[in-house]
Amino acid sequence: MTKAIGIDLGTTNVLIHLKGRGVILNEPSLVAIDKESQSILAYGKMAYAMLGRTGSNVEVIRPLKAGVIADFDLTEAMLLHYLEQIHGRRWFNKPNVLICTPAEISELEQASLIEAIERVAGGNIYLEEEAKVAAVGSGINILSAKGAMVIDIGGGTTDIAVISAGNIIASRSLKFAGNQFDAAIIQYFKEHRHLLIGEASAEAVKIAIATAEPLSAKLNQHYDLRGRDLLTGLPRSINVDANEICQALQPSLDFIARNCREVLEEVSPEIAGDIIENGVTLTGGSALIYNMDSFLSQTLKTSVIKADQPMQSVVLGTGLMLEMIQAGRFDQSESTWQDKLKRRLRRWRRRIFG
Repeated sequence: MTKAIGIDLGTTNVLIHLKGRGVILNEPSLVAIDKESQSILAYGKMAYAMLGRTGSNVEVIRPLKAGVIADFDLTEAMLLHYLEQIHGRRWFNKPNVLICTPAEISELEQASLIEAIERVAGGNIYLEEEAKVAAVGSGINILSAKGAMVIDIGGGTTDIAVISAGNIIASRSLKFAGNQFDAAIIQYFKEHRHLLIGEASAEAVKIAIATAEPLSAKLNQHYDLRGRDLLTGLPRSINVDANEICQALQPSLDFIARNCREVLEEVSPEIAGDIIENGVTLTGGSALIYNMDSFLSQTLKTSVIKADQPMQSVVLGTGLMLEMIQAGRFDQSESTWQDKLKRRLRRWRRRIFG
């Protein structure tokens, strides 16, 4: 039987779904390299453990930044490493593969990704818009004529989309999401508490106590945050609370909420009525920030419902969408589209290399 593999190629994490086994890989989208030899030292969790803790000769790189492939060679190497990790170097039965790509990816990068996956896996390869796949993974029937709205706040991008009859009819992709929340936390404590913290510390305090709305004294939570005192240069630990993190995130949250509202304002009255009836679905890792659904609901003036598994909505959607494609319920015309991309890649190579 043909295997079906779904890949969520995210700015923060790479997740892989295998039909019959579920989500079998969840690794940070990180690669550690030796700066002198340019050789790869580690991927994923091993690379994450090196963040801020290595000498000047080692660099930990995010190959994808803000929804864009910043380093294609490292992205390709990382993806091939994970595919080989779950199945070895060669596949005897060529699988069908569906990959969710960053919001802004060129046709050349699409074709190169297809070629890279073909080298290790082969089979039919599909690329799909992340917001659409997130909707499927959240339980939305995207083939229904009734309109549905999904907000996917990931690590590098926030994808906002309204979907009807299998098509995205209004959308916006922001290079603004979880990683920018981390940057806002770092900047806040640098300016207001004269404490310099790293990416890992900012992410940890966000996961532990962040809230999108202020909390009462009874519900407020505290966290010991460690970093370097900018006045003395020495290590220092401070106690912070959830409301302070909320204050640090407020401009970022307001920006996302404003864009969500603008997308909703673009749709027809009939679609708006559907969304009011069914609510807005919230997915992505940042959906786990406390009160994020309530905060967005206040802006959109309609219910916002957090998906059951917001961090895995996209990768679960890849598995479901592959089933839809194989059953003929969702036509991608993949062979013509895939061959067209390959032909463009060959023409580009001839122009560059002769």
